[in-house]
Amino acid sequence: MPTEIRLSGFGGQGMALAGLLLGKAFSLYAGREAVMTQAYGPEARGGASSANLVVSDTPIDYPFVEHPDVLIAMSQEAYTKFRPTAKPGALILIDEELVTPNGDDNVWAIPATHLAEDLGRRIVANVIMLGFFVAVTGLIGREELEKALETTLRPKILQLNMRALATGLEYKS
Repeated sequence: MPTEIRLSGFGGQGMALAGLLLGKAFSLYAGREAVMTQAYGPEARGGASSANLVVSDTPIDYPFVEHPDVLIAMSQEAYTKFRPTAKPGALILIDEELVTPNGDDNVWAIPATHLAEDLGRRIVANVIMLGFFVAVTGLIGREELEKALETTLRPKILQLNMRALATGLEYKS
């Protein structure tokens, strides 16, 4: 049975890169099938954007996320826009300082942007959220995501992103 994952935020938060990294980890390093699509509003920077992954142990017949099993929301606009599409009981991961969830959601929260600022670069909040995703869901291992980072990112930014991944993995909600 495929697992649908939607990573969402506002343009400029790196949701497309996060989706690419996660998809690469699943498909190349965990030996699973994965398909990614992305969407962003006409505003590009600032508007709601998303990266959508379908992951499966068998070939994927339909590549689009309709009702995610896991929703990552890193902005209020993204949460408001995409929360209604999530399956009942979906696992929802949020940046707790940027998103106020509904009271009845199955929410795991992390101050990803604040933690990224502590590392010196707000832009790595997306990778912190990927580490948190690994810790909370168990759908993929740390090693696979580290390999995706190593084979995708330039050496100049790799160590910062590895620290960001570790920060998300080690965070206790």
